Amino acid sequence: MKPMLVLVSVDSNSVLLGAKHFVNYLKDLIGKYGLQDTVDVLETGTMGVYTQGVVMAIFPDDVYYSVRSTEDVEKIVTEHLLKGRSVLSLEIPKDRLKLVVEKEKVSAETRIVLRNVGSIDPRSIDEYIARDGYFALHKVLSEMRPQQVLECVKASGLRGRGGAGFPTGLKWEFTAKVQADQKYVVCNADEGEPGTFKDRLIMEGDPHSVIEAMTICGYAVGATKGYIYIRGEYYGSVDNIQKAIKDAYEYGFLGKDIMGSGFDFDLTVRLGAGAYICGEETALLESIEGKSGRPRLKPPYPPTNGLFGKPTVINNVETFANIPQIILNGPEWFKSFGTAGSPGTKVYSLVGNVVRRGIVEVPMGTTVRDLIYRFGGGLVGGKDLYMVQTGGTAGTFIGIDKLDAPLDYDSFKNYGVSIGSGVILAMSDEVCPVDVALNTMQFFAHESCGKCTPCREGTRLAVQILERMSKGQGKLEDLETLKQIAYVTQEASLCGLGQSINVPLLSIVENFRNDFIEHLKASSCPHGVCEFIKIQKSKVKT
Repeated sequence: MKPMLVLVSVDSNSVLLGAKHFVNYLKDLIGKYGLQDTVDVLETGTMGVYTQGVVMAIFPDDVYYSVRSTEDVEKIVTEHLLKGRSVLSLEIPKDRLKLVVEKEKVSAETRIVLRNVGSIDPRSIDEYIARDGYFALHKVLSEMRPQQVLECVKASGLRGRGGAGFPTGLKWEFTAKVQADQKYVVCNADEGEPGTFKDRLIMEGDPHSVIEAMTICGYAVGATKGYIYIRGEYYGSVDNIQKAIKDAYEYGFLGKDIMGSGFDFDLTVRLGAGAYICGEETALLESIEGKSGRPRLKPPYPPTNGLFGKPTVINNVETFANIPQIILNGPEWFKSFGTAGSPGTKVYSLVGNVVRRGIVEVPMGTTVRDLIYRFGGGLVGGKDLYMVQTGGTAGTFIGIDKLDAPLDYDSFKNYGVSIGSGVILAMSDEVCPVDVALNTMQFFAHESCGKCTPCREGTRLAVQILERMSKGQGKLEDLETLKQIAYVTQEASLCGLGQSINVPLLSIVENFRNDFIEHLKASSCPHGVCEFIKIQKSKVKT
């Protein structure tokens, strides 16, 4: 019998569906049928697509199964592994897998950040090393001076993947130029943006890439201590990162005199408590210091006055995960992907009514249409697309007239479409823009830390107005009031949370103005979503 490998997704979503139990049962059956010498089982991260079951892939046959029960596992063992026959009832069609290239059906991803996710055992440092892991760190420590590392990152054009898009190399350089007895490197892995789960899956599927990148950053800027601030509910990420840090110390990739270079770097995990505000960099620093997670006044900025008042580099998970490949392949290689102003790739979370929900990595400049239809497979049941939110809850709401907007860091200025944290939320006409706007503002009102008045009071006022509108009690003047709230919070809020409220609020009111007006005029919600309170109301004049 030919050797076979069974890859099993054990990302958080799969674990909730019973992945660990299925793996143990699979191994028991392999032993029962005497297949242990010819079949290997490997736990890995997400394979890029979510189904209603756990994904199991059989290689070299290149067959993917969706497993929902132990009976499904037994069918795969007795039919496929023993008899060599595919279990058609469990097989995932190739056109539903983004990792598989089929003529004109599914386009291949361009994987830089996700190069190892779904392909290696994330808890094995040896497998990471076998895929050129820590080679970039060795190159940096043995062949490059700190300034050369900075120039390499700057020349690559890499911009922060957390949403702001600030040039990464420039941020590093600010910290490198400051003289201090202590500097820090911090990874923002809080990821509180609803619909965003790319950083979680990167940490679950390839934790060493983040550790290697942070160590390289420490060398480049002169920092000897790093913190990974992880959202507390990300249990799989926490476990895999902590295991990776432990192994990195044992192999000499962290700690004292790394690879005999004389460079020291220590790394520690800090857990967040699920506060969205702690995704803001200064609130995150306050939380690490043991204080209430509320933003600081700026300036000064973290690159010069950050953690414990010391110079600090803060990047998110996806940004760091690009670094090892940039070092190994060079900045020109990285700039061969994407656009002139936004080089490289972007990892997107595809959610909502799309057929293929999950994550996908594609070059910067890929259009919204391609992400939904080419990589997401369109809408479930062939329904018509009505509304898309790009960039997460703090992103833009657009209609189908903007589907051909290329997503990069200039798309908001040029097309009014934000890239944000990389969420593509596709919605059919079964949703009501008024209800969606209400849901969005309720989130911001709940997550506002309350430190500044514009955000604290503005979000609450927006919720009150939208609640009235959703019940059929709104007035046309409410639309202008909502726009004024958006402008004030943008100009007067203390931090990025309040300043970003204007993006979703303005975009949904402006791009779906007719829906709001119809909602005000009608005796019931035109989309059949909102529950109107029956009152006597005069006809709205438009």
